[in-house]
Order: sequence, then C-alpha cells, then structure tokens
Amino acid sequence: MNMNEQIKLWNEEAQASNADHPHRKVELFIEVRDGALDSVAPYLNQQDYRHVTLVEDEHTSVAAGTKVAELIREAGLTVDVVRLPPNAVGDVIADEAYIMKVLLGVADKSQAVLAVGSGTIHDLVRFVCYKMNRPFLSVPTAASVDGFTSAGAPLIVDGSKQTFQAVPPEAIFADLSVLANAPQTMTAAGFGDMLGKFTSLADWHVSRDLGNEPYSPVANRITEEALRACIEHVDEIAAGSKAGVEVLMNALIASGISMLMIDHSRPASGGEHHISHRIEMDFIAEGRKQVLHGAKVGVASALLSDLYRDLAASQDVEAFKVYLELPTSEQMRAWLAQVGGPSTIAELGVTEEQLARALRTAHTLRDRYTGLKYMNEHQLLRS
Repeated sequence: MNMNEQIKLWNEEAQASNADHPHRKVELFIEVRDGALDSVAPYLNQQDYRHVTLVEDEHTSVAAGTKVAELIREAGLTVDVVRLPPNAVGDVIADEAYIMKVLLGVADKSQAVLAVGSGTIHDLVRFVCYKMNRPFLSVPTAASVDGFTSAGAPLIVDGSKQTFQAVPPEAIFADLSVLANAPQTMTAAGFGDMLGKFTSLADWHVSRDLGNEPYSPVANRITEEALRACIEHVDEIAAGSKAGVEVLMNALIASGISMLMIDHSRPASGGEHHISHRIEMDFIAEGRKQVLHGAKVGVASALLSDLYRDLAASQDVEAFKVYLELPTSEQMRAWLAQVGGPSTIAELGVTEEQLARALRTAHTLRDRYTGLKYMNEHQLLRS
C-alpha cells in the first residue's frame, strides 16, 4: 500500500472515530520512490503552474535542486531559483533574516514554491507560502526530520524558538536515490527524531490525564506504528540503504500527517523537543554552529527515558505508569549509535551547564503538560 492509499484509510478511520478530538481531512499527493524527481515537472504541468520558485542552499542544490530546475525548464516552464547562502557559522537557519531572503526571492508571477532541502528550508518556505498565499511543494533531500508534512513552522524570532501557523505541502516528491545519497548523519537525525516519539507519545498520555489536553487515539496509533517500523528496520536504516531510507521517510511522513490531522504537534513533540529547542536557542545566542534537530531530539529522549522511568517509580501518580514502558536510556543510546548519530549530550557539544539550564527551563517554551514540567513544578530534578 502506498502512502496516498494509506492516507485515505487514515482519513476514513479518523472521521469515523468517536473521539472528542476533531480531525482534519488530510489531502496530500505523495511519492516516495526511486526516481520521484521525474514526477515534479509533470505535476506542475498538471496543476497548470507555469512559473514557480525553487528554494535551495548550496548543499541541496547539488543533491537535487539543479536537477529539478533543469527538469522544470525542459518541460517548458519557468523556474526562479533562490539559493540561500550560509550565515557566519556556515548554517542556514529559520530566522527573520532568512524569511526575508525567501520573501524577496518569490516573484509576484510565481504560482508555487518548491522547498528543496530538509527541515530548515521547508520551515522557511511553508511560512512564506502561508503569508503569500502560494502553494507549497516539498522535495526532501534527506530523511532527516518529521516536519515535511507539517502545517506549523518552528522559527527563531528574537532569539526564541516559536512555532507559527503556516501551510502543509500539497505534494511531496521523496526520491530514494537522493535520500540514500544524503550524509548518514542526516539519516541518523531522522531516526533520532522518530526515536523521540517514545517520550513524546508518553508525554501526550500524561498531558491528556493531568493537563486535560486534547488527545486522539488515531493520531497516537499512526505515530506509534511509524516509530515501531523504524525500530524493526534499524539495521537497514543504519546501512543507509534505499530500503532503510524508504522505511524512515514513510515513518517521518506518517508522523507529520498525525500532527496535521489533529492540528497540533503533541504526538510528535514532548519534553525531548523542548530540550532540543532550548539547546538550539543557546547555540544561536553563543554564535555556535547548529547541531541537527533530530540528533538533539534523539539524545534528549534517551536522557529523559530514565528520568521518566525514575519519576514513575518514585511518584504515586497513575498517569506516570506509561513511562515505565519506555526503553532504557542505554537501549536508546545504542540505537542512536548504531545508525551513526550522536548518542550522548557530550557528543552534541552540550555542556553540563547548558544541559542543567535546559532541564530547568525547556518546559516553559510550550504550554504543555509533560513529565519534564511536573519534575520542575515539584522540584524533583537533582542539582
């Protein structure tokens, strides 16, 4: 069953659900296959997009951008290319300056915008498309993050990580040859983002029970099944094979669809993401080169897994029993190391002081009830 057929079934299940949570009907065209880039120009023709904008950076241009632009021109269409330059530390980040670069690069005549890259370029493009009322098309160059299908854009504004309303892509073209050729660190980051679902899903149960926050069994199951598929195929993902990145990309897309379906990120983002955001903000403030989002998420989830298991053992709180089902930190670090990513805070380049600050302040970045929030409210974190 391909992803388009799967989405149809998920939509039917969600609409038939008796849950109190409303569900949005997800409508996306998705190709995850070898040679998916060849479908971009025919899709543009089908939609009658005669003039489009392609956003890339120096790395994603080589990975796919140049080829996609050539295919679009060969089809007789017009494409403007916006190549985002690296900043002083060699990064492209989703902040005010880069938002302006994309805004200025999209001509009035442009009918759609293609994001050719991974998480950051997609966040910039989805926000600009929302503001300019343009269709957004996704061409992932690495299976590195679950935000490809998201409607939310996490942006750095005034040095703080905030998520803004934006638009999901109307189509995704994930070419397995491109994904398999991406650096293994990018694939490992995607696996880390998925591994983080262990703690995010557990936190979602806690937020439902202790915070009276919205919950959807359908979205929970979609995300959990995607996570389990990654664990079951960890050897292929570690090898960086086409089979491995296909499993991983489908899982990342599924995770994104679960968020899109319920219009929030709770199934995919808990205390581990809040810690990641806090560390990212610290690195930006210090002028340091960024660490991949999924790498931070995976390490933070491994760290929280033992803290959460200890929390469940020490507190007589029924809702915390879900934490006892988490894998141990040791097991999670072993998976992260196997796929070729960092597995400890030290390997991320995060100091003990930064970690302590993240553990004590990260829960304030989102209005959500998590185990991390509980530990801070009850002063349970060790000094």
